[in-house]
Amino acid sequence: MSCFFIFILVISSAVCQPWRQFSLKTGASVTIPCHYDRKYIQHKKYWCYDAHSAYSFCTIQAYANDTQGKVTVTDYPAESLFTVTMNNLQTGNTGSYWCVVEIGGIWDPDVKEDLNITVKSDPDLSVMESRVSGEEGGNITVQCFYSAAYQNTQKQWCRFKDGRCNKVERTATSQNSTVHISDDGRRSFSVQMSGLKKSDAGWYWCSAGDLQVPVHISVHDPPPVVTTAVTTAVTTTTHHVSTYT
Repeated sequence: MSCFFIFILVISSAVCQPWRQFSLKTGASVTIPCHYDRKYIQHKKYWCYDAHSAYSFCTIQAYANDTQGKVTVTDYPAESLFTVTMNNLQTGNTGSYWCVVEIGGIWDPDVKEDLNITVKSDPDLSVMESRVSGEEGGNITVQCFYSAAYQNTQKQWCRFKDGRCNKVERTATSQNSTVHISDDGRRSFSVQMSGLKKSDAGWYWCSAGDLQVPVHISVHDPPPVVTTAVTTAVTTTTHHVSTYT
C-alpha cells in the first residue's frame, strides 16, 4: 500500500449503518461511488485508508479530481457523489477505507463512510460487467455471481442514490422500469430491468448477504427511425388518331 499523505483527523460517521463490504478479484479494477449531502458540494473529498493504528489516523490515498498511483477520485457535484477507482488490486489492498468529506475546522469533524475491501483470487461476489448500457424503452440484464459460502444468503439489487432494494424472486414495478431478479441456484443470479427510462441511469449494486458489488447503468436514446421515401413515376402515353373523309 503506497502512502501519499498521513493526517491526524477528527472524523464523524456519515451514516449509522453497517460498513459496506466488498470482495474483489486480484488484478481487477473497481469503481466505488461515495454519496455526500448536497450542502458539502463545495467541500474537498478524499479516499482514505484506515491504518487502525489509532482512532484518528488514516492515510489519504487521493483527493477528488486527482490520481495518485493506482487510485483516482472523481467528484460529480450534480449527483452529490464522488467515485473512487482502484486499479490492479492486490491482496495488500485488503483493509478498511473511508469515503470522506473534509469539513476543514480543527474542531469540526470530517464526515466519513466506512468500507471494507477484501482482495483475493476467487471473490465471493462479482458481476459479469460493472458498466451496462441500454437504450430507452429497452431491456438490460446484469449477471451476478456468488461463492458457495453465500448460497443461502439473501440476494438483492439496490439503487445507490436512495438505497431501495429489490429482492430475489420478486418483480417490482416502480415509477421507472420493471425489475425482476431470479436466482438459478447454481451460484449466480440475474437482474433484468425492462422498459428503461433515462431516470434509471446511475449507480446500483448486486448484494449477497453482507457483500455488494457496484454496477453503473447508462441509458441512451434509441436509434433514430429511418424512413425511405418511395417515388412513383407515372408515364402518360398519347395516341394521335387521324380521320379520313
